[in-house]
Amino acid sequence: MGMSTAPATTTRRLPLAGLLRLGRPSDIWFKPAFSVVAAVAPPNLTLLALGRLDLATYTMAGSLCALYGHNRPYPARARTLAGVILGMVAGLALALTVASLTTNAVVLVTVGALMAAVQKALCDATRVGPPGNVVLAFISSASLFVPQTFGQVPGHVALALAAGAWAWLVGMAPGLLRPHGPERRATAHALKATAAHVDTRGTADGHARTRATAAAAVQAAWQSLLATGARTDRTRRALEHLVVRAEVALAAPADADPALLRGWARALHGTGRVPRVAGADDELLGIDAELAAAQRPLWHRLGLLSPLAARTALGCALAGYASLALGVGRPYWALVTAASLYQANVTLTWSRGVQRVVGNLLGVLVFAAVVPLAHLHPAALVLCCLAFNFGAEALIGRNYWLGSVCVTPMALLVTEFARTQDAGQLVAERVVDTLVGALVGFATAVVVTNRRAGDRIEHSLTAVERAREQAARVLAGPQPDPRALESARRTLAAALAELRATADAASGEWWQRALPQERVVLAEQSGHRTLAATVRRQGPHTWDHARTTEDVRP
Repeated sequence: MGMSTAPATTTRRLPLAGLLRLGRPSDIWFKPAFSVVAAVAPPNLTLLALGRLDLATYTMAGSLCALYGHNRPYPARARTLAGVILGMVAGLALALTVASLTTNAVVLVTVGALMAAVQKALCDATRVGPPGNVVLAFISSASLFVPQTFGQVPGHVALALAAGAWAWLVGMAPGLLRPHGPERRATAHALKATAAHVDTRGTADGHARTRATAAAAVQAAWQSLLATGARTDRTRRALEHLVVRAEVALAAPADADPALLRGWARALHGTGRVPRVAGADDELLGIDAELAAAQRPLWHRLGLLSPLAARTALGCALAGYASLALGVGRPYWALVTAASLYQANVTLTWSRGVQRVVGNLLGVLVFAAVVPLAHLHPAALVLCCLAFNFGAEALIGRNYWLGSVCVTPMALLVTEFARTQDAGQLVAERVVDTLVGALVGFATAVVVTNRRAGDRIEHSLTAVERAREQAARVLAGPQPDPRALESARRTLAAALAELRATADAASGEWWQRALPQERVVLAEQSGHRTLAATVRRQGPHTWDHARTTEDVRP
């Protein structure tokens, strides 16, 4: 290889076009929306009846855990929700304990920033999913500034834990009616995305984009199925065979039938029977490789995320200190604004920052319009909060800023549970903290570089090359072992999907060495050619025989 003449570091343009464009609502937008209402309403209404609405701040900590895990199969959701609840309660306990020991605002902001960094790293490493670390950071940071005595802490933590237990039941309840709903939705999405790619037949301008979208959907489907644990369930195995069909079509789109893929996807909606396609169990052997990849040690994933954790800690701390310097009474709002910005790279962080500022500024206007109604009676305050909880989860999937229009007044109304406050002062402080948190948070993201993004591309390129070579060795045999061939194909498909995700994340990062874009493109091209060769070498049973279907009851 010759000497590169590329610059040592690169910067990217920050986009503005399309940042506020509304997308289509999620297929399950109503699930988190109704779940959070069902989780928040009983504790708040009970406290209202007892005349202790001032304690709602603590029950909200547990109730908001109902926002998590809606895309996960129910066995995995049970574990995820339990982990989120324990993490939320642990963060609340630590924050309340610190609040009972000191009122020094600088110390409180510092503790809040460190907690936000830990929450960010753990949520990303465990891939807990939306809403990620933001809700955890909001609860723990706000709790640091709640007047508290040490003797009150156990009772307040117990309230949060009880509300969290109720949230767990709310999150698990839909499984009684549709036990395989999340896996079915993930599989259907993979089939539809693959069908859209097959429709391009390699001629459309968006061919590479549809392939990346379909590959991500297929990987998400596998992650959903792998998260269920036991593989003896007939419905689970039928879904696995369908995802294999999507993988095969993605590897060899010229041989695939998009109408058949869409037909299978339609059959997965609702609670009807799952299509069962003809196929040997050998084609599922590659799942073992996927399971091994998914079980990398947590410490390894945390190590890869350390630059993002450093950004979060420093950005949140500086935002909080800046808010204190301006004399704002609630510096945790600036801290949480900064914590909410940090995404996989600087470009995505910029996009989230613009959306957050727009949503919060509109949200304070909504709060100013609604607060007279909320002040009429405590019951009106509770109902307004419930309405904004529902609206936030119903709308945030269309664009983050739209959901923030509801999140902002909801967060402001929560501060009214303990006592009625001056609305004008709340609005002014929230506007200042939003601007301070966004500006300081983004500036920190630019300054604290993530040079490991380039290293991750090198590792991903190496993994793709090794997987491609292994598949080529298996193909070179006169009669390759079907088990070895399928395992090699699955490993290569997973490596290609990881390479694309890593390249996308690194391409939006600033102040790093120039990325090996040409090597990435060549690796993807050769990898997909090898994938197609493995599919064709496996024989006609991989696709043609799939047209013969039968049904299996869930």
